[in-house]
Formats: sequence, structure tokens, C-alpha cells
Amino acid sequence: MAGRLLTEASAYLRQHAGNPVDWWPFGDEAFAEARRRNVPVFISVGYAACHWCHVMAHESFEDPATADYLNEHFVSIKVDREERPDVDAVYMAATQAMTGQGGWPMSVFALPNGRTFYAGTYFPPRPVQGMPAFRDVLAAVTSAWKDRPEEVRQSAAQLAAHLASAQDGNRRLLGPLRGSAGPADGEDAAEFAAESGRTLSAGVETLAGLEDRQFGGFGAAPKFPPSTVLRFLLAHAGSVSSTAEEAAALAGRTLGAMARSALYDQLEGGFARYTVDRRWAVPHFEKMLYDNVQLLALYAQWARTAVDPAERRLALRVTRETAEWMIQRLRVQEGGFASSLDADTLMEGRRVEGGTYVWTPKQLAEVLGSEDAPAVMALLDLASGDMAPTAQLRTMTGPAPARCILAGP
Repeated sequence: MAGRLLTEASAYLRQHAGNPVDWWPFGDEAFAEARRRNVPVFISVGYAACHWCHVMAHESFEDPATADYLNEHFVSIKVDREERPDVDAVYMAATQAMTGQGGWPMSVFALPNGRTFYAGTYFPPRPVQGMPAFRDVLAAVTSAWKDRPEEVRQSAAQLAAHLASAQDGNRRLLGPLRGSAGPADGEDAAEFAAESGRTLSAGVETLAGLEDRQFGGFGAAPKFPPSTVLRFLLAHAGSVSSTAEEAAALAGRTLGAMARSALYDQLEGGFARYTVDRRWAVPHFEKMLYDNVQLLALYAQWARTAVDPAERRLALRVTRETAEWMIQRLRVQEGGFASSLDADTLMEGRRVEGGTYVWTPKQLAEVLGSEDAPAVMALLDLASGDMAPTAQLRTMTGPAPARCILAGP
């Protein structure tokens, strides 16, 4: 039964070892079992700090009736996306192709050969806001598997063909991949350099068209720190291209907006994984090592290259605080670093998303004093009964600190 996960290296998998679901780790044995039983495979992908992964686990995977149904009709596989990014990438591509979106927990239904025929993300225990109940999804998949097996196989084959076609299209778009940054044999070096420069400048111009000029960053909600895009922009800003100055300005506006927002922990340092809104005001409270490592390098680079002295000071402060936070909060006894801090805090026996970071008016009054607290609450448009994630006030783990910093412009 679920005891298969007890000895797994992944802490996320071990979190599910006590579920009544008969989980398998990802591997050949699980798919062989599905072939032996002639049942579809349910693949649940998540990670240890994922809030909605915890929610779905509590609502569905800890529910005996749901577990019994899964055990009878499926081979269920649990995947840690941080341990197996290769597996996550394959099934995320399938999920996004089928639904137009992705996220975690990711819920994938596959043939015994691993090909996806249906996918989604979080499913609630009861229908809500247009989302079907997880049990209804399971029943529909089971019905299709038994009554329309050829349609299921065709769906999987069509999706696989679509993904292969998209991959070929991406390769044609990128052109031949070279092992170096220079021209291929027989190719004119000057023309190669000119073509590369035009391509990079076109990339900058495309990004400029996608920029959120009001709040910074690119696109709408949810809003993630665009680390790879910023790395490109900062590198291009150091070139002699005609778009170098525009690249520097694009990067600076986004880096500045994130540093002054609730995405960044203004008290302790470190960045949350994303915000649920366009304004960078309401963070999803988990903090990931891989996000902060990339952002640490970007802010260090910005601190060296920014023209505005105020921007250099901001970048240096964020760099220093983020590095200190990683050492203090993510460093483990063995000398390495933990991959994440959970979005949830255990409070009075229940998990509360952001409970470590969200202030109540009462807590604000205790920290700020009776004279300053009303003014701050009025500034942040807080009623007496409100919690304050949108207030952009953040606190360190543990007791409320003696200082309180307002995030945002």
C-alpha cells in the first residue's frame, strides 16, 4: 500500500506515505502494474511547499472513500516535481496543451504506456466555481476507459502527436543549435553577428510590448518573477545594440517594482514564489530556493550596472538581505540548503496559508502602538476585522519583530 513511499528520498513523497491511497513512486513497476491490471494511471504531481497540494491531499487523498475508488480503478503515482523536473515538464506540457493552463497540484490521467489522455490541476471534493468534483472526474475517466477505450487511446495519440509537432516547430523557430556562440562552418561571421543582433533586438522590442507599464513585470495575474527574461535583458543591456538602453530600462523597472512590493519580504528578505494579483500586492507565501538563487544573482548584477544611485542602493540592499535570509532560513545542518519554505503555517492545529506573514489589526497595534496603528490601518484601508495580506506588511517567522516596514512604493 502507501508504505511504498516511506523509504523515498523525497520529503514530499514521504508526506503522503500515510494516505489511504495506494501510491506508487514514478517508475517502470507502476506502469507494469497498470498493464497487468488493465487500468489507467493517475499521476499526481506536486511539491512539499505547495499550498493547494496540501489542500487536495487533505480533501481527497486522505478521504477513505476517494482512496478506495482510486485503488480499485487506477494505479496511482505520486511525483515530486522538485525531485523529477523531467517528469513534471513532460506532463506539464500535456496539461497546458489540453487545458490552456498549468499549475500544481497537477492531476494527470495516462495510459499504461505513460501517454496522457486527460489532465487538470486542482480538483475540489465538490463542484465549485465551474470546477468539477474530483470524484466526478474519476468516475468520468473510469467510464470512458471501460466504455470508450478506443476514444481514450485516440485522444492520447492525438495529444502526443500535437506535442511532438509543437516541439518540431520550436526547433525550426530556434534554428540549428550550435555548441558555441559563433557562426557555423562556411557562414559569414559579420552576417551571423548582424542576424544575431537583429534577433536579440526583436526580443527586447517584443518584451517591451508585453510590459505592464503601470505595475511592472509582464502580463497579468498571477504574476511570477520573470528571472530568465531579466537575465536576458541585463545581459543585452551591456551590449552595443541600439536596444541596449531599452533593455536596461525594462529590467530596472521590473526589478524595482518587485523589490518594493509584497512579493519581497520587506522585513526578513527573500522573495515569495508569485503574487495572485497584477499589482504584486498579494503573495502566494511559499518561498523557493531556485527562485531566490536566480533573483539574488540578478539583483547583484543590477547593483553593479544600474545608473541611478537610488536603484543601486535598492539592489544592493535586496541582494544582501536575500543572501542573509537564505543562510539563516534555508541552510540545513548538513551544510546544504532546503528547497523551500512552506506556504502554510500550523496554527491551532490547522494549516493557515501565509499565517507566518499576515498581520491582524490587533498585531499591528501591538507593534506600532496605539498612536501609529490607526494611521497605518487607514493608509492600508483595513477594517477592524481584516487580516492584512494585501496590506503588504510582512513579519518574520516567530514573534512579531520590533520594527515594521511598509512594502510598496
